Order: sequence, then C-alpha cells, then structure tokens
Amino acid sequence: MLTLGILHTTIRADEKLIIGAAKKRNINIELVDIREQVFNPETYKPNFNIALERCISTIKGTYATHFLENLGITVINSSKIATICEDKFLTSLTLQKENIPTPPFALVFGVEEAKKAVEELGGYPVVIKPNLGSWGRLLAKVNDTDSLEAIIEHKDVLGSVQQKAIYIQKFVEKNGRDIRVFAINGRAIAAIYRESSHWITNTARGGKATNCEITKDIQKIVGDASNAVGGGILAMDIFETKDGFSVNEINHTMEFKNSEEPTGVSISGAIVDYCLEVYRYPGIKSA
Repeated sequence: MLTLGILHTTIRADEKLIIGAAKKRNINIELVDIREQVFNPETYKPNFNIALERCISTIKGTYATHFLENLGITVINSSKIATICEDKFLTSLTLQKENIPTPPFALVFGVEEAKKAVEELGGYPVVIKPNLGSWGRLLAKVNDTDSLEAIIEHKDVLGSVQQKAIYIQKFVEKNGRDIRVFAINGRAIAAIYRESSHWITNTARGGKATNCEITKDIQKIVGDASNAVGGGILAMDIFETKDGFSVNEINHTMEFKNSEEPTGVSISGAIVDYCLEVYRYPGIKSA
C-alpha cells in the first residue's frame, strides 16, 4: 500500500489540502520535516514509498530530493525539474532553447554590462529579479540608469552570493493581469487570472484570483513548456501579449490554496492522484 511522504519545512494551507485529499483516497501520509532529518545514506530508513517535495526552503527541498533519489526513491518533482525551475535564468534559457515564447532576458555581473543589456533588450523599463526567489519578492521595475546603478550597487554590497548574478528581463505590459496555470504531466488542469493595480500581480502580494478558461492555445504552450522542463507538477505564469502567450516563470512547488475555490478544481486531489499514478506506473514521466 502506498505511503506518500510529504517533505516540508512547515505545514501550510496547501499541504493541509493535500493531506485531506490523500485521506479521502485512503492513502497513508508520512509527514517528513526536513529540518529534523539526518540524511546519512548509511542509516536513513524512509517510512514512505514515494515523496512529494513541498518545502518552502528551496535549498532544503533540493538537498532532500537529491538525497532520496540517491536511495532510489522517486521524488515529485525530481531534482532535474527543480534545478531548472528554481532558477529563473535556467528556466528562461530552457524555454528559449525550445523556442517557447518567453520575455527577452539577459544575465550580467556588473553595472556597465547591465547598461549594455538594457540597450540590447530595447531600453527601459526592465525588471531585475533574483534568480532564486518566489512570492514576487525583491523584484524591481527599473525605469532609468540612475535606478539601475543604485540597485546593482545594493545587490553587490548587501546581497547574497546568488544576487551577484543579475538577471534582467524586458518589462512586459500586462494591463493589470497575468495568468497562472496549474499543470500536471504536461496538461493544464486549472488556471486563474491574477489581477492587480500594481505591476506585480502575485496573489501573495494582493493579486485577486478569478477563474481563467483553459483554451487550446493555453493548453499548447503549457504542454510545450512542461515538456521542456521535464513534466511533473508545475505552475506557470503566463503573459498575454500582442503576439500571443508568453511564459514568464515556472514554479515546481507551487502554492494553490487561493485557486481551488475560483476554479472549482481540486488541485490538491489532482496532485495526490498523480503521485498515486507515478507509484503504480513508474514509467510515467515524474521527472
């Protein structure tokens, strides 16, 4: 019988929904607080058959995933997917390589190079993002060179090692909204519009969620982007542009608690069903 290990650093409303969905399906749950583990390959004895990575901490979740995969345990999502999706630059490179529409971008390590990158991207405004991060934190819309210089100086003096790599993206006018699509193994199962008067539309920053119909065009770009990063359980942020849809970011440990009600879709149930499917049929793409 399947015991699903939920790797976590705290139990949020999202994890509670997953636990409830598993109980409805009579699936055993083993809650694995990563902070309390000793990942010694000689002594570690897992009490679960398959794992679902739900850690808030990217570092903790990624190391736990690598460790369990080394023991031969399937983790959803896999380290391959996590490596791409947790890094915005790697995500953009993967999408660009596969000819999937995504906003123009560049990576630099200094002020003068940043100025040149802005010029190559078509001028201001641009958006500077941390390569690793979520919830719309530490994003900066940059409208002029003075602001660009100040932000890069702050990152250089005050930032972590990761912030020394400066990811710059062309600003895309969203007209007050974007689309977040929830996908499982290449198929979009639910989508919301995230609407806000602010240019950052994340629901964690106050964006309002309303249902978005999944059209053939949305299904197509979601399927292509999912295949590009390896499938699994994903959330994609998509822009509506004059040239069609454009994939902005892909999240491999997405939050969905604000999306089940407006869409009427049990995203948590679909996640549990997918874990069960991967357990029963290992050949299904879980990575």
